[in-house]
Amino acid sequence: MKRFENKVVVVTGGCRGIGKAIVESFLAEGAFVWAWDYKLPDENEVFIENEKYRSRVRTVQVDVSSSESVNNATQKVLDESGRIDILVNNAGITRDNLLLRMTESDWDAVINTNLKGTFLCTKAILHSMMNQRYGRIINISSIVGEIGNAGQANYSASKAGVIGFTKSLAKEVASRNILVNAIAPGYVRTSMTEKLSPEQKETFLENIPLRREAEPEDIARVALFLASDDASYITGQVINVDGGLVM
Repeated sequence: MKRFENKVVVVTGGCRGIGKAIVESFLAEGAFVWAWDYKLPDENEVFIENEKYRSRVRTVQVDVSSSESVNNATQKVLDESGRIDILVNNAGITRDNLLLRMTESDWDAVINTNLKGTFLCTKAILHSMMNQRYGRIINISSIVGEIGNAGQANYSASKAGVIGFTKSLAKEVASRNILVNAIAPGYVRTSMTEKLSPEQKETFLENIPLRREAEPEDIARVALFLASDDASYITGQVINVDGGLVM
């Protein structure tokens, strides 16, 4: 029997990047997965390449910064799947700029998606977890939420907020067998990092002891561990997946 057979998983920002890797990893371990995303795959785009997994995945267009959108999506999952066992709050955006050049709309967009979105999705789904006295919540933060980064005051604040949210909620719901943890990735290979010149890439890799950027699957493996029975005595923690960048 696979680790997550008969488990229902919701992954926000689940249609690309880290989120998609997490979706695929849970599918491989037997889960039924709901991928929520603001932008769904194009009609001609193959979302899940392995055909045998496609019957166990659903995509829903969701704006995580809207309580109405989140609540409607949550009800859809409960109506069709009957329960929600695992929530991965992965949806996130950036609007980088130096603070004096950062607009209020840039600030609000990042805070509303990254931090408010985590709050709204968790609150909507938590009712079900409380009733079933079981749940695993995994929030994707960032090392930037721990150490800051010039030009990312909004993103850093949002991800630091996710860490505080994680620790506070873990204390609130532990008695209901609901575990709440966070993952703080470092540099992850994305379409953006692939555009860097070899010189630019070498500059940021110099600060990483393992001398490489993370793959989305590196983050996914930690998410699966935190959702598994192997992590049943872990809650309120932040696990850095950064190649040793922050020690």
